[in-house]
Amino acid sequence: MTKPVTLAAVAGAHGITGEMRLKLFAQSIESLSAHKAFEAGGRTLTLKSLRPDKIGAVARFAEITDRTAAEKLRGTLLTVPRESLPPLGEGEYYHADIIGLTVLGPDGAPIGTVGGIENYGAGDILDITLPDGKSVMVPFRPDAVTQQAEALVIDPIWLE
Repeated sequence: MTKPVTLAAVAGAHGITGEMRLKLFAQSIESLSAHKAFEAGGRTLTLKSLRPDKIGAVARFAEITDRTAAEKLRGTLLTVPRESLPPLGEGEYYHADIIGLTVLGPDGAPIGTVGGIENYGAGDILDITLPDGKSVMVPFRPDAVTQQAEALVIDPIWLE
C-alpha cells in the first residue's frame, strides 16, 4: 500500500455555510481542483467548489454544511492516493517522499531527520530535526543536499 499524498490542510471555517479555508501544499489551486474527493481524518470529502484565497483557497465540500462542522475539521489534512497524481518530472518530488527521511553527514553519520519543508518564495528549505530536539533549516538545493536511496546527505557547512 502506498502512502497518500497531502495536498492541503483545513485552516478554518469561512463564513457560516460550511466553506473552509485551506492551506495548500499542492503546486497550485489547479492541482487541488483536479481531484473530486479527499480523505480527511478517516472520512471522504467530496469537493463541490474551490476558489483562490489570500492564504491558499476556499473550498466547499458536499458533506460539510455549516460553520460548526467546518470548524471541527480545522487542522485536518486533505490527502489523495499517490496513484491519482501525475508522474513526476526530472528533479521533482512530493514532500511526502522527503519528510521523515534520515539526514546524514558526508561520512554517513546520522545528523537527524527531515521534519518539514518550507518555502518562503526563494525555494524549498528543509527543516531538519536534530537528535537533541533542536532544528536547523537548510536550503534544499544541489550544493547543500544530495539524495541517496532512503536518506539525504547534507554538506556540514550548512549546519554551522
